[in-house]
Amino acid sequence: PKVIVQPGMRVLAGEALLAHKAHPELKLTSPVSGEVVAVHRGEKRKVLSVEVRPEATIEYKEYATADALSMERSQLLSLLLESGMFSFFKQRPYDRIANPLDTPRDIFVTANLTAPLAPKFAYLVKGREHELQLALDALTRLTPGKVYLGVGTGELTGIRTVERVEVRGPHPAGLVGVLINHTAPVNKGEVVWTLKATDLLVIGRFLKTGRVDFSRTIALTGSEAKELGYVKVLPGARFEEVLAGRLAKKDSHERIIEGDVFTGVKVDEAHDRMSFGIDQITIIPEGDDQHEVLGWALPRFKQFSMSRTYFSWLMPGKEYALDARIKGGRRAMIMSGQYDSVFPMDIYPEFLLKSLIAFNIDDMEARGIYEVAPEDFSVCEFVDTSKIPLQQLVRQGLDELYKEMN
Repeated sequence: PKVIVQPGMRVLAGEALLAHKAHPELKLTSPVSGEVVAVHRGEKRKVLSVEVRPEATIEYKEYATADALSMERSQLLSLLLESGMFSFFKQRPYDRIANPLDTPRDIFVTANLTAPLAPKFAYLVKGREHELQLALDALTRLTPGKVYLGVGTGELTGIRTVERVEVRGPHPAGLVGVLINHTAPVNKGEVVWTLKATDLLVIGRFLKTGRVDFSRTIALTGSEAKELGYVKVLPGARFEEVLAGRLAKKDSHERIIEGDVFTGVKVDEAHDRMSFGIDQITIIPEGDDQHEVLGWALPRFKQFSMSRTYFSWLMPGKEYALDARIKGGRRAMIMSGQYDSVFPMDIYPEFLLKSLIAFNIDDMEARGIYEVAPEDFSVCEFVDTSKIPLQQLVRQGLDELYKEMN
């Protein structure tokens, strides 16, 4: 991104801080009003963050959104780009921020949050159904095709103007990639846009009020959380402030995760502030204070396993307090059908992953690379006895493919 502010400048909430280099009309805007304190950079002057000292009372930049649904597509798109709302849009293929110059074949939204300990969308949307409908109506003006909304069984029955799709089953059933694969798969040369319904609530509030308010309600979850529940937060807030008094222990033996345990990011000194678009914080044991004699060889009843390694398979439905240990080292990929058992898409994951490792573009295209994202392989990574970082592998492969094809 390109920085368009300087230290010492005062910005309003909703004013641009950064712009996309290739598409300068795509802005990233400030969640608060205040003074720009610093621009933090990494290697080769890569922009890491822009720090704004917030004021006691947030002052908003006002946008003209009263006639948003009667605007031409180009005008509505410009409004979303200028306000920073377009940063929530992602595209398949490549799982990147959507290209505003593209016209998507369809738009897919997932409102069925099935990740471990994910918040209940029915709770988040309660009293805000009008904002959700407003955002969905706006999406219908951005594509000549359909807007698909994936929901849980019996949820959001009053939604209009979009294609409502009920999704059943455990995680990863709620991922947008599964919704795409089971409704209208992406072929070579096609582009679709994707969003989370929790982001749509932010967009709907913007269209209703004309103000960029990035605040959202997230779930505080995990076995090491002292108080489970929902917390209202702003992006950029320090985790230590959000979690003050909410940790069960303070002995540094817990893993704080921004997001869920499958796709989240570890909170540490380098990542100590909240990102845009997260739905939960998960706190689990680190596991670095656990010492086990003989490890896997003991016939334990309290150890989770996807296979029948332990007797715990005799107790289906049992809940476990899992920790962050990998419990093994990286080894060769085994064609055992492990991935297939947790991959609910019409794709052979092992073959696609091997073509990614070899970077054989023809094989990657034939095996469905254009409709997957790293998160689609998160459960595969969890059950993988080979301990291969599958999501990292897919992310690197998609980035390299994007460079080759563009």
